[in-house]
Amino acid sequence: MTLAKICGLNDAAGLDAAIAGGADMIGLNFFPPSPRFLSPEAAAALSAQMPAQEDGAPLRVGLFVDATDDAIAAVLAATELDMLQLHGAETPERAAALRQRFALPVMKVLGIATPADLDALDAFAPVADAFLLDAKPPPGATLPGGNAVRFDWSLLAGRPIPRPWLLAGGLTPENVAEAVRATGAPGVDVSSGVERARGVKDPARIADFLRAARGA
Repeated sequence: MTLAKICGLNDAAGLDAAIAGGADMIGLNFFPPSPRFLSPEAAAALSAQMPAQEDGAPLRVGLFVDATDDAIAAVLAATELDMLQLHGAETPERAAALRQRFALPVMKVLGIATPADLDALDAFAPVADAFLLDAKPPPGATLPGGNAVRFDWSLLAGRPIPRPWLLAGGLTPENVAEAVRATGAPGVDVSSGVERARGVKDPARIADFLRAARGA
């Protein structure tokens, strides 16, 4: 079954829809310029509404972009996370250091636009627990993800991915099943594709996305 992650959740209605739809992971965005940004305190309040892990709650993934140790520590002091998602220009050495310091698994995001962008997989494989393959931001973009842009899925044809991975970039309820069939992705990630306005999640689209991903 295809794993599904709903990223950029920032209100109770979106969280409830993700849980009800059976999301495997939720993404909490700690990148201040993002319209989906959550303060540590807001993330703690949202997380408090989740059921216990033993009751099937999705994993809580914290999204960070070139964050300092102190910034990550401040988030973890306020709310528990199950995984760190590194969405910036972090090096393999930085990923390894964060993984060791915070004793949490790391998901490294790679922006993909050309075959050469996939070469980073081998460098990160020894230190990353999972990959998220996203579209490289278009010129002039101010955000590293959530830009509603998809990359050329054919770039993945025949390319072994050395860790569990999720596909992201321009996914929607309407195209996620096609994406899974085309790429063989074991998991998918969505943010802007389930929004009714920038940074505002639509519970109905979350439900539709999760249903379509499961049906793939």
